[in-house]
Amino acid sequence: MLRARIAATRWQERETVEDWSQGPPLAAMRGLMDHWAGHYDWRACEARINALSPCVTEIDGLDIHFLHARSPHEHALPLVITHGWPGSIAEFLDVIPMLTNPTAYGGRAEDAFHVVAPSLPGYGFSGKPDKAGWKADRIAHAWAELIRRLGYGGHWAAQGGDWGSVITTLIGCFAPNGLVGIHTNRPMYRPRPGDRDESSADYDRMRALDQAYKAEDAGYMHVQKSRPQTIGYALVDSPVAQAAWIYEKLWRWTDHGGNPEQAICIDRTLDNIALYWLTASGGSSARLYWEASGTIANSDLTVSVPAGASIFPREISYTPRDWASRVLTNIVYWNEAEKGGHFAAWEQPAIFAREVRACFALMR
Repeated sequence: MLRARIAATRWQERETVEDWSQGPPLAAMRGLMDHWAGHYDWRACEARINALSPCVTEIDGLDIHFLHARSPHEHALPLVITHGWPGSIAEFLDVIPMLTNPTAYGGRAEDAFHVVAPSLPGYGFSGKPDKAGWKADRIAHAWAELIRRLGYGGHWAAQGGDWGSVITTLIGCFAPNGLVGIHTNRPMYRPRPGDRDESSADYDRMRALDQAYKAEDAGYMHVQKSRPQTIGYALVDSPVAQAAWIYEKLWRWTDHGGNPEQAICIDRTLDNIALYWLTASGGSSARLYWEASGTIANSDLTVSVPAGASIFPREISYTPRDWASRVLTNIVYWNEAEKGGHFAAWEQPAIFAREVRACFALMR
């Protein structure tokens, strides 16, 4: 069915520019879809997922799918790691072995983790909510319940980026039993009146990224926040629409020299796109943005458990440390990585694993 749908695509005309400023160029999209239809092997991705002990449990009336990769090392620290949009558990397939078995990648046994990687509600193989109410704070509580059910509730940690950063920060705010600390690769912030007018390298960097995001990148967010059902019809029906909706963000938000495949190879890109397409989760994943309205505001967030942050140079936003410290009041680790973008674990798994190990080495 997928090949037939791709073959039957009514392609639009070529873009009127010589770059990606209007979205994925026709030649790039046709190349991606030709590879999906003729060369990509979903079964290989499926085998990688199945090797990481996928499970499903019902929490608060909804099926939650998660990977549960246990470490071979004694005293490994349980770690719940949360993806965002337009990502999925596919972001973590390369990095999970580095976290569970660090000695196989030049690390130390004492830095090992038991990794729990859930799919967000409405994403991948998790259930699709049939009623409103699955906001980020509800997900944070669900993750704490998942950890408790797995028997890790006495001593565990949390990590996330994008939506995962919001959920991880909320976990830190709620401080469930046994939580030793959190780590994020996109720290939340709390500015004060007048902060945005200050002048320094950090503030100038923050302002430039913020302005670029609002001017060039935020259209997807407004659509998904206001009318997720509308865009969902296209994303669930058309593999080309779903692929383009994600592919453009991989070009825009990753650390590369002009071609997104320099950051994430075409097969790993299609692992993620296929996960959205096969589970028909384009609309249900977009709905999380609609649900975001009413989630606890940054001004209400205070995380007192130990916290760490890794800043990747091609992240779509930048948080000055003093702004972050008003939310993360007990920062024990802060570092700027040498390369990588918004999808840090996916783009640079070795650097990401190094950062996570270094941070939680201070909290074990």
